[in-house]
Amino acid sequence: MEVLDIVNEAGLPTGKVIDRDTAHREGILHRTAHVWIVRKTPAGYDVLLQKRSMEKESFPGLYDTSSAGHIPAGDEPLESALRELAEELGVQASPEQLKTAGTFLIQYEKEFHGHLFRDNEFTSVYVLTAPVEIRDMVLQESEVSEVRWFDLEAVWEEIQRTRERFCVPRQGLQVLRDYLAQTSKHTEKQE
Repeated sequence: MEVLDIVNEAGLPTGKVIDRDTAHREGILHRTAHVWIVRKTPAGYDVLLQKRSMEKESFPGLYDTSSAGHIPAGDEPLESALRELAEELGVQASPEQLKTAGTFLIQYEKEFHGHLFRDNEFTSVYVLTAPVEIRDMVLQESEVSEVRWFDLEAVWEEIQRTRERFCVPRQGLQVLRDYLAQTSKHTEKQE
């Protein structure tokens, strides 16, 4: 059983814990860590997205954040982000390679597999720009059925109109876009 810290609106643990199933059944606020893997292109950025396994409890078969997972009770966001990246994709990254991009809240209720799923998560967002090759990845089949590169802005435009292919959180993708825009401005100033 996966045990999570119950957190306040600032993402700080309250000292109470809850199991994952109860957190999603009752919509109790807990923490997750998301990692976006990006690569620079002549037109902007590509983002690596994972296609969720058909066995996933939410959004089966849709493309999602590069890597994401719940933060177990007592763990820190960065260590969870590194662990999820290794478990889901087989990508070994150092703490220095993951850049902190920001945080956001995920809040929704939706039915999957005949059960109501309540998501209420404080999410820490990280960006990995180190080169990664799909052919070198080892996918966790129970979580991920495939990975693909997508043009970041094309994904952004599509999720404004439809959610048929992508379940990436809009707020999370905005945190990534803001981070990349700031990074680009900082790089331009240095040149």
